[in-house]
Amino acid sequence: MPQKIALLGSTGSIGTQALDVISRYPDKFKVDLLTGCNNIELLTMQAKKFLPDSVVICNKEHFKQLQDNLRGTKIKVFAGEKEIEGVVASSDADLVLAAIVGYSGLRPTIAAINAGKRIALANKETLVVAGEIITALAARSGSVIIPVDSEHSAIFQCLSGEARESVEKITLTASGGPFLKLSAENLHHVKPGDALRHPNWNMGDKVTVDSASMMNKGLEVIEAKWLFGLDPEQIKVIIHPQSIIHSFVHFKDGSVKAQLGIPDMRVPILYALSYPLRFASDLPRLGFKDHSNLTFEEPDNDRFRNLSLAFLALKSGGNMPCILNAANEVAVNAFLKGSLGFMQMPEIVEHSLENCKFKASPDLESLEESDRDARIIAQNYIDKL
Repeated sequence: MPQKIALLGSTGSIGTQALDVISRYPDKFKVDLLTGCNNIELLTMQAKKFLPDSVVICNKEHFKQLQDNLRGTKIKVFAGEKEIEGVVASSDADLVLAAIVGYSGLRPTIAAINAGKRIALANKETLVVAGEIITALAARSGSVIIPVDSEHSAIFQCLSGEARESVEKITLTASGGPFLKLSAENLHHVKPGDALRHPNWNMGDKVTVDSASMMNKGLEVIEAKWLFGLDPEQIKVIIHPQSIIHSFVHFKDGSVKAQLGIPDMRVPILYALSYPLRFASDLPRLGFKDHSNLTFEEPDNDRFRNLSLAFLALKSGGNMPCILNAANEVAVNAFLKGSLGFMQMPEIVEHSLENCKFKASPDLESLEESDRDARIIAQNYIDKL
């Protein structure tokens, strides 16, 4: 029987690429649930093509339209954030691909974990915001979390068959984004359109801006701590502009493992969906003669301060990663709207980290409060600029 898939965030970049992968294996995968937020036209097309058991539109204003669009099918239609949690928990899905971008993906992922579902995790904010809570819930329910991010997928693959105590450290690679060689002076003048032209990866707007500012790598550092049970000192970052080596694992005997591949998110998506197997694919192959010049350099923490702020939040612990994430989401939204400069985004994050109340051992309700407070503090600061 095909494996049933619940796809949370099907209209986003990861969601659409996941459906491309799923469509190539009709005998292996069956879509059981699709969720979206505002792109009702695309969600309708996806539902009619894949015929899931249920579809949930997060924005309730689109419920009637979606219901009308799918009239005549047997697809159940729901609306609202709370409905996503209920539907995913009660679905027949064998695996939940959590691809909702940002903090809004936390609650649905928790619902899936509590239901004991297998999780393909593309929503890094889930572990950034509530890593300790998530790992405890997964241990209690028996839910298995398989990373989808190319860097974490690489680490996950390199650790296969290895004893965790043999790991000395890991190194996450970063492309450096479109502004790798741009001077600090010129970074003050970049526009959203410049930031959205990533040289290697096909990603959504928010993640692409995060990549340009190095916050995406900062969030991945925090996520790696919880995925692999590492101390902050065991996580390093190196700039690798070609995006061919997706990460390294360094072992205590001095050996190093790396995972390589072309920069195509469909490869780690397929691995997460098929794990522990590897399905044959017709995706493009890596040709070494075409990538003979692989280079590496240290991150520039002066021009890209978000990476340092992320390490600071990780080492501080408690609710600080939650505050970091919330402030960054507000800052990125303001930058995309043209009301905030590129180099002002770290300023917003730093201000929020310094002015939000620290909580050493937050529960989920405390994290939600921290998220709200951080967003208010960040937005107030932006409004005064």
